[in-house]
Amino acid sequence: MMNLSDFSSGAVVAAAPITRRDALAQLAAGAAGAALVAASGAEAAGGATTQPAPAPNTSGAGGRIKHSVCKWCYGSIPLAEFCQKVKPMGIQSVELLGEKEWPTVKAAGLTVAVASGPGGIADGWNKPADHDKLVKESERLLPLIAQAGLPNMIVFSGNRRGLADDEGLKNCAEGLKRITPLAEKLGVTVIMELLNSRRDHKDYQCDKTPWGVELVKRIGSPRFKLLYDIYHMQIDEGDVIATIQANHEHIGHYHTGGVPGRAEIDETQELNYRRIMQAIVDTGYVGYVAQEFIPKRDPLASLAQAVKICTV
Repeated sequence: MMNLSDFSSGAVVAAAPITRRDALAQLAAGAAGAALVAASGAEAAGGATTQPAPAPNTSGAGGRIKHSVCKWCYGSIPLAEFCQKVKPMGIQSVELLGEKEWPTVKAAGLTVAVASGPGGIADGWNKPADHDKLVKESERLLPLIAQAGLPNMIVFSGNRRGLADDEGLKNCAEGLKRITPLAEKLGVTVIMELLNSRRDHKDYQCDKTPWGVELVKRIGSPRFKLLYDIYHMQIDEGDVIATIQANHEHIGHYHTGGVPGRAEIDETQELNYRRIMQAIVDTGYVGYVAQEFIPKRDPLASLAQAVKICTV
């Protein structure tokens, strides 16, 4: 029996200057960028494979990774223009978008790997009082997501606010089991994002991979998996590659980000993203990996560089 107290977050340190939550608040206030509901799998990961990886590419095309990007990191660029600029990079998806934005992406010949779901980061599925509202919105969104041909809808655990981790697990499982039969029927995967509670989302409950994996097991649906955010989990856990290898069957999508600072994923930070991508594809994963870093230099040049780094 696992000890759920092991899932609690580490010591809190100074908050990063920009987070997705900050970006959402700015967008809601009318700042430039696409409107975004507070949100963030992909096609289900397969079994292990021994197929060797091809040599590294110099572009995003032709590799074993399907590339996506989170639009909120590039809020100053209009969505239609952004789609046209990222497509030549080998990017196939622009994600974390609401239903009104999907047609713009589809018109550019791209997809939305992860559609925004109900609720938000702080207010999610760990509170039973919110279940009816979240279920109702899920039942509205899931058919629209399926009709649009999108693979995934993101959900969040919510903040603890004093709630014990075992109780949060129980509550999330009870609520999400009410929507997974519909997700299974429609062929849409519901993914819950792992976020760090040490720096960016200090009270978030789904902040450790073992907690998330236990939730996946309790729900017991092929249409519920985790969104493993590499940036967030490096901060809260580390041991990224070993964690992915041990838990890949429960992971439906991946996000990137440079550590420290959530900036570019190049040599200026501590993670070797090419090696991480190789580990991901070696598990048999066939879904999308989304760039979710905040550029400190030329945004599109940095994005193109990140796609090349992650093309294996």
